Amino acid sequence: MKNFTYFVWLLVICTVSLTSCSKDSVEELDSANLTTKTPPVAYTTIELDVLELINAYRSQQGLSQLQFLDEGSAQAANHNQHMIENNEVCHDFFGSRYEALVKSVNAKAVSENVAFGYRTAEAVVNAWIKSDGHRKNLEGEHTHFGISVKEGQDGKLYFTNIFVKK
Repeated sequence: MKNFTYFVWLLVICTVSLTSCSKDSVEELDSANLTTKTPPVAYTTIELDVLELINAYRSQQGLSQLQFLDEGSAQAANHNQHMIENNEVCHDFFGSRYEALVKSVNAKAVSENVAFGYRTAEAVVNAWIKSDGHRKNLEGEHTHFGISVKEGQDGKLYFTNIFVKK
């Protein structure tokens, strides 16, 4: 009888311990995964147009199409916010964006184009095509890209386009 009582207590303790620990662990893992993933980006019409025009240009050059990368677009949006707040077009903190994309999507290479004041997707993409440095990024051996177009307080548009090779 002593062995039976011991066995029942051991079974109860194991059942309570194992079920409560595994439930807490699963909930912790789920919430950790939700907070580290980039939420899906809701692209605006002008952002979609920029991406479409870049892919059309790449096709004309015999280059592969680039795929959307929400993580790149999130980094681009953060940079646009920085440019708007500082009223400047710049590549400040590019190294931080590069490192973030290396860590989050295993990027092998990252480059970016920025612009300010253009009113249409066609105008900004044409300006990038006419600029040697920007065109080099458009024609690079990238696989993915992200985009952000934000309106500043003065009504002018800020553009950040991030290219990634995965």
